Amino acid sequence: MNWNNWTRQIHRWLSIIFTLTVVANFIAMGLGKPPAWIVYSPLLPLFLLTFTGLYLFVLPYAAKWRSGKKPTS
Repeated sequence: MNWNNWTRQIHRWLSIIFTLTVVANFIAMGLGKPPAWIVYSPLLPLFLLTFTGLYLFVLPYAAKWRSGKKPTS
C-alpha cells in the first residue's frame, strides 16, 4: 500500500472517531454538564482530519504539476 492509500485509510478512520466523539459530546451534554475532556475530545481528530483532508485535496493538483500538464480552464 502506498502513502496516498494510507492517508485515505487514516482519514476514513479519523472521520469515524470524530463522529463518535461528537455523538458522545451531545449525549454527555444531555445528561448534564460534561467534563472538559469530553467537550474537547473532538478537537484532536478534527485537527488531524484537517491535515489529511488538505493533503488529499492537493493530490490531483500535485499530480498534474508533476506531470507537466497545463491545467484546463
